[in-house]
Amino acid sequence: MIDAPEVIEVARSIVAEDPRVADMRERVFRMEDILRQGETFECPVRGYFSRGLYAREIFIPKGTIVTGKIHKYTNLNIMSMGDLSVLTEDGVIRVKAPFTVVSPPGTKRIVYAHEDTVWTTVHATNETDVDKIEEEVIAQSEKEYLDFVELLKLGEL
Repeated sequence: MIDAPEVIEVARSIVAEDPRVADMRERVFRMEDILRQGETFECPVRGYFSRGLYAREIFIPKGTIVTGKIHKYTNLNIMSMGDLSVLTEDGVIRVKAPFTVVSPPGTKRIVYAHEDTVWTTVHATNETDVDKIEEEVIAQSEKEYLDFVELLKLGEL
């Protein structure tokens, strides 16, 4: 097991590498592998439904590093409370609430919470079963996402 200061140091070295977009996903996966060596826990999540929408709100405690899931579709993200450093294709950016952004399909991020943070991701769906929503909007692996994109290109979805 590795401790938090060591994780942060390793994260800095990964982020400091060549910031080419092509390497971004690999850096996120490398960071996830490192994080799995330490203590892990699930951040509290709440779900909200409205006509044609599912909002997934996550509470990220101060000092926590979180890696996101691979989303198949464009989605709306709202940070209603907090302060995060986010690894993006353009490097690390720091965002503070209130903050809203539209994320493109295939986005996968790493964030570090400088303060307790509330982050909500809004998905367009008519489904109300959370497990089915996850199947619909999230790719469980890079391969699954690339296969999904190929099916879209072929017009099979």
